[in-house]
Amino acid sequence: MSPILADLPNLKQQARQLRSALEQEGNFISHAEALELLARQLGFRNWNTLHAASGNRPPEPYWLGQTLSGTYLGQPFTGEVIAVRKLNGGKRYDVTFHFETPVDVVTFDSFSAYRQRVTCTLDEAGQSFATTSNGRPHMKVTGTH
Repeated sequence: MSPILADLPNLKQQARQLRSALEQEGNFISHAEALELLARQLGFRNWNTLHAASGNRPPEPYWLGQTLSGTYLGQPFTGEVIAVRKLNGGKRYDVTFHFETPVDVVTFDSFSAYRQRVTCTLDEAGQSFATTSNGRPHMKVTGTH
């Protein structure tokens, strides 16, 4: 199974961000080199292979390396998508996040339980199907970064 990739404009944006980050560390590369490096990071032989795999299709709502924010069990989060699997023809997605800052998922003052890596089944709009006892979705994605 091939990974779910960003659409071409987002892949090119990721290459620009990679190039910028490398330049801040004193490593200057061309945009073409950044595209090639991004392709290798995503497990492809080169940019042309990645470009062909991404194809000319509508964008997916979730992809590897994407940074999203929202709420998990009522707590705010920002995290990177580290795994995604399309289910039911794209109506549902299993998405694994690595939160920048661990989220306390317990509401009691005398006890805490932190989560930094979470997998949820989300719809295309960014809402989980699983809910808490009060009917709130476990996760709701509200923005991209």
